[in-house]
Amino acid sequence: MDGMIGIYKEKGYTSHDVVARMRGILKIKKIGHTGTLDPEAEGVLPVAIGAATKLCDMFSDRSKTYRAVIRLGISTDTEDMTGTVTAEDENWKGLTDEKIISAVDSFAGEYEQIPPMYSALKVDGHKLYEYARKGIEIERKPRLLTIYDIKTTSIDLPLVSIEVTCSKGTYIRTLSKDIGAKLSCNACMQSLLRTRVSDFCMEDAITLAELEKIRDEGRLAEYIKPVYDIYSFLDSALALEAANKRLINGNSIPAEYVSITEKGTGDGCLTGDFTGCVRMSDHLHSFIGIYRYSKDTDEYIPEKLFFVNNGGSNR
Repeated sequence: MDGMIGIYKEKGYTSHDVVARMRGILKIKKIGHTGTLDPEAEGVLPVAIGAATKLCDMFSDRSKTYRAVIRLGISTDTEDMTGTVTAEDENWKGLTDEKIISAVDSFAGEYEQIPPMYSALKVDGHKLYEYARKGIEIERKPRLLTIYDIKTTSIDLPLVSIEVTCSKGTYIRTLSKDIGAKLSCNACMQSLLRTRVSDFCMEDAITLAELEKIRDEGRLAEYIKPVYDIYSFLDSALALEAANKRLINGNSIPAEYVSITEKGTGDGCLTGDFTGCVRMSDHLHSFIGIYRYSKDTDEYIPEKLFFVNNGGSNR
């Protein structure tokens, strides 16, 4: 059983809780998530199974879409409503819909964001939230992110609802706070729903309870997306039979032994560097892994190998 499945993470669960539950449900140890979602947040959490766990680090580069509710007039130490209130104001009372929409829209494009103290980012071997819980403030450098799309979906002051599609590493809690700062008032995130991660959408995601039911009905294969399909944004490449030994040993493949058989779908919101990468299969159309073309050597070099010498199709 190799591939990825879209789980709908419910409130109260950590991403690690989901993985632990799935190991029990599927009786498989090799399971990993592709990016954390805060316990109080809910929504899409793609989970990798079997050989697909090798792509967790690469998959985290994909874009994500969220629906968030911002609470104006309040700041907290965690930048969401789970934290301790640190400041309050009523500056939001004078805001017009036009001013709010303009402020939200201004965050589209490249955006420098300072990660929150209550986050799992590590400094000197310790997670930031470990420092925060001890009352220690650590200097954090701003990170350049991309907001591909952002819009205001409703305004019911002091609440403002937004939908945002962004690059990896974006903290919606911090974005909420920064939108408040743009409006000259305190702000924090009241709720968060992740509706999409790459091609995994909320409409197709299943809860852990539904996963158990599907397992009992013997329908798991209907919900697990093969590794090959997960990389549909990349071109498909086929290696000649003469390259089999190289493929089996995980070596590079001379370009003369490779042909591009299908163009990828592309992804305008992809943040990782996949320049020249292809989905490489052997002459029997058995998927091997992700290879990157090198102009310097005129060959395809393995980036991530999934299946080697298994004697069957993996699509």
